[in-house]
Amino acid sequence: MRLKHHKHLTRSGFVLIELLAVLMIIMILIALLLPAVQQAREAARSTSCKNNLAQIGVALQNYQMAHLLLPPGTVNPKGPILNQPKGYHVGWAIQILPLLDEKAAFRSHNFKFGVYNSTNRLTANYILRCFQCPSSARGGFNYVGCHNDLETPIDVDNNGVLFLNSSIREKNLKDGRSYTIFVGEALDGGFLGWTSGTSSTLRNTGTKINFVNPNQSAFAQAYRYGNYGEYRFEDQADDMLDDLNSQPEDLNSEGIANTPEEQKRLLQVGGFSSAHTGGAHFCLGDGSTRFISENTDFQILRNLANRHDGNLIGEY
Repeated sequence: MRLKHHKHLTRSGFVLIELLAVLMIIMILIALLLPAVQQAREAARSTSCKNNLAQIGVALQNYQMAHLLLPPGTVNPKGPILNQPKGYHVGWAIQILPLLDEKAAFRSHNFKFGVYNSTNRLTANYILRCFQCPSSARGGFNYVGCHNDLETPIDVDNNGVLFLNSSIREKNLKDGRSYTIFVGEALDGGFLGWTSGTSSTLRNTGTKINFVNPNQSAFAQAYRYGNYGEYRFEDQADDMLDDLNSQPEDLNSEGIANTPEEQKRLLQVGGFSSAHTGGAHFCLGDGSTRFISENTDFQILRNLANRHDGNLIGEY
């Protein structure tokens, strides 16, 4: 009698518990790799941000070589500058456009009129990628000039390099280019447009880097007019340069007198900030870019912002 041998069929493939284990391992690997990928992306964005600042620094240097002085931070017949859409307010960024290979944008601006006039709407709506930090989700205008060391209104007596009707020559940079901030980052820049020579494009070191002033942020949002400079202002009756000399400075864009509290708020400028963790990028007068920590000593920041204080600056 012959015994029958039954062949046992073996099934290939994963059982449920093995599949779950593999999925768990994959999820753990993704969790481990994701921060590294994000860090690599931020490092690339940070490098691009520094390159933008370096490009702006070169443009400022070339402007000084051509004109023997730096461009004024803002042009207006009277000061101090009020952060409202009223006035001539031609900012420093417009003036270096030809040196950033943006000649068409420069030619589109009519310097006979102020920056808020509808004649210059096309210029204000133009998107300048070289003034946008890749890490900033808000976009807009992220590189602002340094007008002063302390929090003070933008005026003719500021000690930075870009301020009201400034005309800084080489002899005025007494602390040396390597020890003077020209341009830095601002998260909330451009709320009155990148052409506006107000706190839209100028800042100081009167507050710590990345300090968020809720009043300043609320004020910026109240005046912000679009995703990127989309004008909502009508023509101003006093925005021709010849007419501004006879106009009072304490009126708002509707011609109504500002209250003392409103006047104080309109004079506030604010400090530097960025989307980068722990600090912000700056461009010094020699064209070099530095990432300065938000924990940097306050006095060092002020010394860097002041073009002629004569103070020695240590490591930072």
